[in-house]
Amino acid sequence: MSTLKLYNTLSRAKDDFIPIDDEHVKLYACGPTVYSYAHIGNARASIVFDTLRRVLETKYPMVTYVANLTDIDDKIIAAAQIENKPISEITEHYATIYNNDMAALGVQKPTIQPKATDHVDGMIAMIVTLIEKGHAYTAEGHVLFHVPSYNNYGALSGRPRDEQVAMARIETATYKRDPADFVLWKPSTDDQPGWNSPWGRGRPGWHIECSVMAREFLGEVFDIHGGGLDLTFPHHENEIAQSCCATGQSKFANYWVHNGFVTVEGEKMSKSLGNVLLSHDLIADGIKGEAIRLNLLSTHYRQPFDWTNEGLNQANKTLDKWYDVVSNIDQSNNIDAEFLSALYDDMNTPLAFAILHKLAKANSSQLRASANILGLLYDDPKNWLTAKDNEISQEKRALIETLIAKRNQARTDKDFKKSDDIRDELLSMGIELKDSPNGTTWHSL
Repeated sequence: MSTLKLYNTLSRAKDDFIPIDDEHVKLYACGPTVYSYAHIGNARASIVFDTLRRVLETKYPMVTYVANLTDIDDKIIAAAQIENKPISEITEHYATIYNNDMAALGVQKPTIQPKATDHVDGMIAMIVTLIEKGHAYTAEGHVLFHVPSYNNYGALSGRPRDEQVAMARIETATYKRDPADFVLWKPSTDDQPGWNSPWGRGRPGWHIECSVMAREFLGEVFDIHGGGLDLTFPHHENEIAQSCCATGQSKFANYWVHNGFVTVEGEKMSKSLGNVLLSHDLIADGIKGEAIRLNLLSTHYRQPFDWTNEGLNQANKTLDKWYDVVSNIDQSNNIDAEFLSALYDDMNTPLAFAILHKLAKANSSQLRASANILGLLYDDPKNWLTAKDNEISQEKRALIETLIAKRNQARTDKDFKKSDDIRDELLSMGIELKDSPNGTTWHSL
């Protein structure tokens, strides 16, 4: 079986994947902050790491996939104050919506989906350890990680010292020993959620939660850590620093995998442009989750992805063709070897899709089992192929049936030119015919 290769942000190379334990691969990916709906950038990350999990499962007997939910954050607190609701009500509401929306996109629920608020005690314990080891300090009710105490800081992102300081997403504070130092714990006011700690009532910073939850479920050093490219710095850089300093290990994860950014019709998503696409809205508008998934996987995961209506329409057409093949050919459980090799080469989905097109053209019995690795072709073909047909008006249905009857008569009369002309007319209306010994059927393109 082919060697699995993954581009490792830490080594800046496409490395052979060698798990710590051949019998049990461990994967962690940063999940959403549940205060609002997920946009398609969030969806891309979820789909990419769901796909990586599926690929790993073709090769290894056990894969534990942990993806957290951030349910304590300043944005959540702000949303709760605006809606005058407890933060738990906000986070539970949007966590449920997120999981339902991702399920509609074919994303399997992670093996473990921990919530940050369930692990505050572990965060306090790690912070205590960091203080004791001289990597963190207290200041005005805060606890901060002292970045210069970790010599390898910046190894993941490759950012030099001046960029680290400039791009650290933390306000400048007079109590910080170094401009790049980041918050591990901060005080809470009376109207904010808080937990008792050795430093007073407060709440954890964002970065500490992933270190604690990954260590809890996967160990001090595990195989793969994933997330969006935007998390490389400072979030993942900070995770490595605090984790390695707390545990004494030289690494936190052996492989770091990041997916590229998402734009919409060539523009960066932003509220000011009004082009923020929410997965929830797309699904509510009747767009099929498989089409959204295929569209988001059509570009290699490490590359920027531009969402376009043209791309979505093409994804729908592709799925129509593939479902038509699997509806007429008995499908096996065998996965095409060339297809799998493409995915083992750093999840090369563009090449994998090219191979699926080739399998479809050849009416291959391996099409469905292969596509399943990408989370596709799980629907009943009849359901898929008739769904759009059911949206056609009665008037258009009547016209289609009339034209098919005329074509059948033309074929009986051996007027093949007329028969072909009618087929072309129907095709121009977006209707494809399929002739069989049992008669002529149709479906919309």
